[in-house]
Amino acid sequence: MPKTATATREGAQIRERLDALAQALRAKDIDALMAHYAPDTVVFDIRPPLQVQGVEAYRKNFEAWFASVDGTIDYEMRELRIAVGDDVAVCHSLSHVKSKRTNGEKADYWVRVSSGLRKIDGRWLIAHEHISMPIDLQTMQAQPNIQP
Repeated sequence: MPKTATATREGAQIRERLDALAQALRAKDIDALMAHYAPDTVVFDIRPPLQVQGVEAYRKNFEAWFASVDGTIDYEMRELRIAVGDDVAVCHSLSHVKSKRTNGEKADYWVRVSSGLRKIDGRWLIAHEHISMPIDLQTMQAQPNIQP
């Protein structure tokens, strides 16, 4: 599919939004972070429950995570791909997360992030997000150390 000037512009806007989301996540700025999600977002997160419906419910997942982290979060998106339509877009990336937990343990893992966005009132907002980590099918244990 050839890129049009509009698709390229919209893709750049989405990339800017995702960069701002990443910055809010790094700073643990919950209000700035949640501003990137649609009110009726549906999320499949690595953290329970199986499905989170609505931005306020998802906010609770981030609040719990941020409370478990001492200091900032090192968050890097790699291999970000964006496909844009008129009012919907999808994107995916491999994301590296590093932090220090409040119990002193270090966290260092990779996740796969897929997001579906809708253009609502002129702004691209995440309407669906799926975050996953590979698992070992023999043990059914997460494999946080797999790297791209």
